[in-house]
Formats: sequence, structure tokens, C-alpha cells
Amino acid sequence: MYPEEMVIPMRAELADAGFEELYSAGAVENAIAKPGTTLLVVNSVCGCAARNARPGAKSSLENLKKPDHLVTVFAGVDKEAVDAAREKMFPFPPSSPCIALFKDGELVHMLERHHIEGRPAELIADNLKDAFNDFC
Repeated sequence: MYPEEMVIPMRAELADAGFEELYSAGAVENAIAKPGTTLLVVNSVCGCAARNARPGAKSSLENLKKPDHLVTVFAGVDKEAVDAAREKMFPFPPSSPCIALFKDGELVHMLERHHIEGRPAELIADNLKDAFNDFC
């Protein structure tokens, strides 16, 4: 577990962009079950991938079509919420960071860590915008 003080600025980066922070399994279940589309970011301390995942997720929202709901959980901090989110991402293996798009409770698009790591935020955003255009 990471100290809360360490993750405050990383949490704020998404929260300030309108992402609702989820801390429990029930909150994750409720968020994903909402009608419409839900973008879920599994936030992470990992500098090699998360430093572009957060800006990529935020930039993706500069699109005509975008998700109805924005939520986030934090790996290494919010264990119950992260475990519940990862269950919803089956059959994809756990990875942090990762970004999932759900439509009416069903997983329709997934960016795993290996899709994020080493890629600039712009490419991550473009990938998500394409998914938004298809599903939102």
C-alpha cells in the first residue's frame, strides 16, 4: 500500500478533470451498472506508464462524443475497489494503470498497461477517442 500523501496529486489529476473516485466494491459495481457509457481508469503510481495514462485519459475528453460517466480507482491504495474493477475487466489480466470503457455494464474497450507504457498521452487519447466515437 502506498501512503495516501504520496498519491494525493495523482488522484487530484483525474478528480480535477471530473473523474469520480471510487473506494469500495459497491461503488464500482454501482458505477459500472449505470446506463450509458462509463470510462474507468485504474490509476497508478507507476511513472513509466501512469505519467501518460492520466493526461491521455483527460485529453480524450476533448471529443464530440464522450462517456456519460467518468470514474477512477487507485491501484496499491484502494484494494477493494481495484479488485472489483478488475473482476469487471475479465478476461484481461490485472494491470496498472489501465483504462476500460463500459457500455450498459459491459466491457467494450480496454487499454492494458502494455498499450499505455512507452506511448505518448496523445496516442492514448486518440485510441480512447476512437472508442468513444464507436460506443458513446
